[in-house]
Amino acid sequence: MSEQNNSQHTPLYEKHVEADGKMVDFAGWEMPINYGSQVTEHKQVREDAGMFDVSHMVVLDFKGSDVKAFLQKLLANDVAKLKDQGKALYSGMLNHEGGVIDDLIVYYLADDFYRMVVNAATRENDLKWIHSQLQSQTEGYDLQLVERDDLAMIAVQGPNAREKVIKLLKDDDAEKVGALKPFFGIELDELFIARTGYTGEDGFEIIVPNDKAADLWDELLAEGVKPIGLGARDTLRLEAGMNLYGTDMDEGISPLAAGMGWTIAWEPTDRDFIGRKAIEKEKAEGSAMKLVGLVLEDKGVLRGHQKVITEHGEGEITSGTFSPSLGVSIALARIPSAAKDSCHVEIRSKQLKARIVRPPFVRNGKALV
Repeated sequence: MSEQNNSQHTPLYEKHVEADGKMVDFAGWEMPINYGSQVTEHKQVREDAGMFDVSHMVVLDFKGSDVKAFLQKLLANDVAKLKDQGKALYSGMLNHEGGVIDDLIVYYLADDFYRMVVNAATRENDLKWIHSQLQSQTEGYDLQLVERDDLAMIAVQGPNAREKVIKLLKDDDAEKVGALKPFFGIELDELFIARTGYTGEDGFEIIVPNDKAADLWDELLAEGVKPIGLGARDTLRLEAGMNLYGTDMDEGISPLAAGMGWTIAWEPTDRDFIGRKAIEKEKAEGSAMKLVGLVLEDKGVLRGHQKVITEHGEGEITSGTFSPSLGVSIALARIPSAAKDSCHVEIRSKQLKARIVRPPFVRNGKALV
């Protein structure tokens, strides 16, 4: 008897099946790992344009007069930085001990309207945490939180991605989207288009009503934008030096030990965001560990959980893979803060030499290490 499949399907599920996507469970969703060749898909994004179904990610709309004050408490980065309509901010959402509950993007759309995009795997925990913080404030907030399950999301990434998306838009909309700066989003009738991404390439993330997602997918296909699975998404994001929640950080890891120190807004000093006291203490004492990039100099493949050996103690690889763009094995690793230049990685009882580098490894198609 076959096991019952309880995975959820995005509005683009049938499109993945049509394209012979190899479907796997990811955070409770049945998603394509690849459509034939992960390496071919990776190169498609680095050299032309590819699209990812990221509809499993969670869109949350915060509305009300107190939304800014609430998000200034909830997030380690400061939404007060967002002064221009559509501007986006990357931030950690921390627990009281300074651990990362999730990493996310928030957009400023109006003084009383912010949109947040959080990870699929952390949805239940994120919402429970956010609601608990709303309820813990005795004075209460004038705030509505809406989960936008009516929306799908398609990420279009690559050197030719923007040009191919803009060709599908009406003249006025095409002009507005063509002028969009990096890390900005814009509302256009039924679409929300943001110049953000997770690959180290330029492109857009397009939020679209569920019932319009398949048509948009087909229009992009007709422009030569090829579908890309989760496998290539992971090698692309790792080359770009971007963290994956649950792999490179979690609730037991502070942003200082996760390479996210730049996302913490320490000023103004009286903004008492959740987790501030814990990470201020860690910063003052000096974080014992740091997140770095590794490039393997011997033959082998770097994988998560392999032991890293430095002159200042041991660490561990958090994410590792063979880089299709560089032709070598690369990784993100958490190692003692004093370590630099070189280390060894234990692979099958052998200690192989690796170079310690600062991510990213690849950005906009160019090798950086």
